[in-house]
Amino acid sequence: MSSSTRDPEVVRVSQKGQATIPKSLREKFGIDAPGEVFIYEEDDRIVVEPIPSLEELGGIHADADRERGEVLDRVRELKRDEQQRDAARSERLRPTDGADE
Repeated sequence: MSSSTRDPEVVRVSQKGQATIPKSLREKFGIDAPGEVFIYEEDDRIVVEPIPSLEELGGIHADADRERGEVLDRVRELKRDEQQRDAARSERLRPTDGADE
């Protein structure tokens, strides 16, 4: 059974606003679970778009001014920075032993 935008599936949205992308669509568009997708509004519609893997991004913007893989390296650097910020934020929010009593 192939799916298309002409054959919509009903998907429930949880109280937290979570919805499950049907397996057939995840497989068709290469969306890993767990994973990440882009979601945005376009022409009064919600669009869910697969995020290319880092390997797929390697060299796609290579030109005379950039070497192959430069974009990939930059994406990895940004991801590392984001993880460090998240870790620091988690550390600040972690309760300490012997809090003021």
